[in-house]
Amino acid sequence: MAELQLAPYAVTASAHGRKISEPAPSGRSEFQRDRDRIIHSGAFRRLEYKTQVFVNHEGDLFRTRLTHSIEVAQIGRSIARRLALNEDLAEAISLAHDLGHTPFGHAGQEALNACMKDHGGFEHNLQSLRVVDVLEERYAAFDGLNLCFETREGILKHCSLENAAKLDEVGERFLNNRRPSTEAQIANLADEIAYNNHDVDDGLRSGLITLEQLTSVRLFAGHLNEVRTSYPNLAERRVVHETVRRMINTLVTDLIAQTEQNIRAHSPQSVDDVRTAPPIVAFSAQMYELNRELKAFLRTHLYRHFRVMRMTAKARRIIGDLFNAFIEDSRLLPPQFNPEAESMRARSVADYIAGMTDRYAIREHRRIFAIEEI
Repeated sequence: MAELQLAPYAVTASAHGRKISEPAPSGRSEFQRDRDRIIHSGAFRRLEYKTQVFVNHEGDLFRTRLTHSIEVAQIGRSIARRLALNEDLAEAISLAHDLGHTPFGHAGQEALNACMKDHGGFEHNLQSLRVVDVLEERYAAFDGLNLCFETREGILKHCSLENAAKLDEVGERFLNNRRPSTEAQIANLADEIAYNNHDVDDGLRSGLITLEQLTSVRLFAGHLNEVRTSYPNLAERRVVHETVRRMINTLVTDLIAQTEQNIRAHSPQSVDDVRTAPPIVAFSAQMYELNRELKAFLRTHLYRHFRVMRMTAKARRIIGDLFNAFIEDSRLLPPQFNPEAESMRARSVADYIAGMTDRYAIREHRRIFAIEEI
C-alpha cells in the first residue's frame, strides 16, 4: 500500500528515529529495514527451538515461538492493510515481540523472574527490547539492532512502572498512561488471536484436549457445528483445521469492524491523537467475552493439564538450577556472559539463560549436573 493511501493516524515515518543516526535505507522503508534486521538476528533464529506450549522435542508439528511469530505477523499485516495502516511496522513488531522469551515458555519466564526477584526481576517484553537494543552483536557501529522508536515501542507491550522509569522515551507512555501506535495495538491483539487459536490446534493434535471438551466453548462449538453440517464426511483432522480457520476469521473480522467503529467515535487525525485516546484496536464486547471464555478453557484444560504441569515443573527446576549454579560460580559461564562488574552478574546470567533454546537449556543442565557428562 502506497504511503499516500495510509490513514492520517497511521505511522508513516519514525517521529523519534533511531538511537544512533544512520543514512536512510535505499529501496526500502525504515520499518522494512527494521523487519529485515529482526529476521537476520540470532535471537529470531533461536525462536525455532523455543516452545510455545509444548517443549520443542515433543513433536515436529507443534508451534514454536518462530512459527507463532510468523503467524502473528501474517494476521497483523492483514488487519493493518484492511485499516489502511502501516503494514511494515505491524509486521516488524509482530516478528520481534517474543525475541526475549525464555526457554520453556511462560514456565521459564516465571522461574527466571523468581530467580531475579532481588535483582530487578525479569519481564520477557523488557528482555525483547534489551535484545534489540543491547544484546544482538551484528553491526560495527552500534550494539543491538538500532531499531526505530515505533518498532521498539511496539515490542514493549507491558512494562512495570519501576522499569519504565529507567528507560528512555520508549517507557514514557507507561508513566503517562498513553497508548502506543495503532500498528502496535494491532500486533498485540494479533498475538492473542494467533496463540489462542493455534493452542487449540496443538492441544487437539496432542490429545490433551478433545473436540467433546471444546463443545463447551461457544466460539469453537458454533464453528464446529457449521463445519460438520456443511461437510458431514470430512476427516476429523480437516474438521479441526477448518474450525480453527473460521474462528480466526471471525475474530479478525470482528476486530476490524469494532476498530473502525472506534475510529469513527474518536476521529483521530494523527498518531498523537491515537496516543491520547482510549485503546482504538479492540474486539466488540460480545467477541471479547467469547474470546475470554476460550482463554479460560485453555488455561484450565490445556495449560494446567498434568502432562504440561510435569514439564513445567521440570522447566522451573532446570532454570533455577542453572541460575543458582552460575551465580555461585561465574567460572561456569561462557566468557561473553561473565561481566567484570559483580553487580551485573545476575543480569548477565539472566541474559544467558533467556537466550537459550529448550534443548540447549536441557543440554546445559546435563553438562553441569549430570555425573556421566564430560
